[in-house]
Amino acid sequence: MTIYLQYRFWVGEGSFAHVNALTEQLDKKLAENERKELRNKVLKAEIIDLREGLDAVEERARTEFGLIKEDETFILLVND
Repeated sequence: MTIYLQYRFWVGEGSFAHVNALTEQLDKKLAENERKELRNKVLKAEIIDLREGLDAVEERARTEFGLIKEDETFILLVND
């Protein structure tokens, strides 16, 4: 009986090693969830900004599509 309990404690399901592995998996999942939650908050703020104001749309158009306003002059400096 003692051998079975020792085996179960060290090797079987619910053993020290098994619980330790599950704890590590849980910690990884919690950290991953925190990263994703932060990313979702940033995306949600960006969506709200895009829906409510034109400043975000203009900024995105400038950075992604090279939009230039009518009264602006665009100068591209190229290093050789």
